[in-house]
Amino acid sequence: MPESHAPRNPFEGVTDFFTELSRMRDVGAHGREHAHEDRKRTHASAWVPTTDIFAQGDDLVIRVELAGVDPADVELRFANGVLTVSGNRDPEFGRGDGEPTFYVRERFYGEFRRSITLPEGTRPNQIQAAFDDGLVEIVVAGAVTQADSTRIELRDRSGGATSRSLG
Repeated sequence: MPESHAPRNPFEGVTDFFTELSRMRDVGAHGREHAHEDRKRTHASAWVPTTDIFAQGDDLVIRVELAGVDPADVELRFANGVLTVSGNRDPEFGRGDGEPTFYVRERFYGEFRRSITLPEGTRPNQIQAAFDDGLVEIVVAGAVTQADSTRIELRDRSGGATSRSLG
């Protein structure tokens, strides 16, 4: 695919963050995810595929579960240290005419999106991806290294006792 030079959305990660918080609130309140598919999904309301992220040796491995998604409908992008897996799962039900009558509907259809911040310094040539039997496996070679960190001193300006009242 040719590289697109579209302007970067500065709120891209923020909308994903709030969408995930909303989903977690629904799961906590209702014990499961709601399966309403009545409204059109946008980037902010796209469903988030189940993902495992783990280290295997020095490599970071990301597995994204996309059962029922055509590999041609999956797009992977890497920009500004963020890997985004997005695409679409069509609700093809096949048999008969019109929409089926659902008794249980737990799978999501339509647009999906998952953004993952990769370790600082990751380069595109370190990333390889494959699609096999509904599972996207992304390997980021050599990404599992202990980053150098510096302890920042915290100065106590309160002089010991606090002068703030709690009332």
